[in-house]
Amino acid sequence: MSEALVSAIGSREVLRLSVNGQDREVLVKPYATLMEVLREDLRLTGTKHGCETGECGACTVLIDGVPKLSCLVLPAQAEGTGVTTIEGVATGSTLHPVQQAFMDAGAVQCGYCTPGMVLTAKALLDANPAPSVGEIKGALAGNLCRCTGYVGIVEAVQEAGRALA
Repeated sequence: MSEALVSAIGSREVLRLSVNGQDREVLVKPYATLMEVLREDLRLTGTKHGCETGECGACTVLIDGVPKLSCLVLPAQAEGTGVTTIEGVATGSTLHPVQQAFMDAGAVQCGYCTPGMVLTAKALLDANPAPSVGEIKGALAGNLCRCTGYVGIVEAVQEAGRALA
């Protein structure tokens, strides 16, 4: 092995991650975030790169079913957990009811915030299939959308809850 390759490997760590139900082994830079590993190493670009400060929610993923901001999670913190990205929500070509409801309610504008919104809504509905409007707004408070007035998004979550009941 070349000295340069040994040096490059030496500055990285091999992690075992379960992403969307698949066990993956990834060679991770020590300063990488989970968002960077998902997007750059695993090519799961549905996880959006937004603010990098945990303010916008665009990078939301589910870790063991709980919404987490992947820009604030170190990959090692995800070892031994189940990470779900937007790519892991649909079943084949069949959209998850939350995804379908977002489409039907016109809750998708530019789409940049949509993956984080969908994952957050899914986690809410998994825990509470009939949330109130206030509970929906509270759950989605960390997911910013610059294109909508949130009315369609709240309606989509309500519709998805009815579909999942």
